[in-house]
Amino acid sequence: MARPNILNIGIHQNVIFGEDVKLVQPVNLYGCTIGDHSFIGPFVEIQQNVVIGKRTKVQSHTFICELVSIGDDCFVGHGVVFINDLFAEGGPAGGDQSKWKKTRIGNHVSIGSNATILPVSICDHVVIGAGAVVTRDIIEPGTYAGNPAKCIKKFSASTNKP
Repeated sequence: MARPNILNIGIHQNVIFGEDVKLVQPVNLYGCTIGDHSFIGPFVEIQQNVVIGKRTKVQSHTFICELVSIGDDCFVGHGVVFINDLFAEGGPAGGDQSKWKKTRIGNHVSIGSNATILPVSICDHVVIGAGAVVTRDIIEPGTYAGNPAKCIKKFSASTNKP
C-alpha cells in the first residue's frame, strides 16, 4: 500500500515580520513581508512577494497569492481569495510568472468574508462586501458589493465615511 507524501504547514524561511505580529497556527507563509502590529489568522496562506501593511488583520482560511500588496489598517475577512492569473490564454499560466498580474490594496480597506479579488487596484477607504467579486479597479472611496462588484454607497470626500 502506498503512503502519501505528507507536507507540514508552518512559517517558512524568508518571511520578514514587523514588530508585535500575531499569528494563529497553522499558517503557511513564505517569502512575504508582514507589517508591524498585524494579525494573521489560522489556515492562511500568504505567498512570496506579498506585502501586508501595518495594523492589518487577515482572518482565517484566506489565500493571498504572489504579487499582492495590502496597505495599512486593512481588514481581510474569512475565506477571501486573491487571484493573480486571469487564464488569459484559456487555461492556467502555470509557472509562467510573466503572465501573472499584480493586485494593490490601499489603506483603510475592509474586505468581507468570501470575497474574490482579481488583479486590480483598490484605492484607500473602501469596503468590499462579503461574497463580492472585484473584477475592475476601484478608484473612488465607497462600499462595493455583488458579482461583479459595483459601488452601492459613495463615501464623503471629506471624511471617507458614508
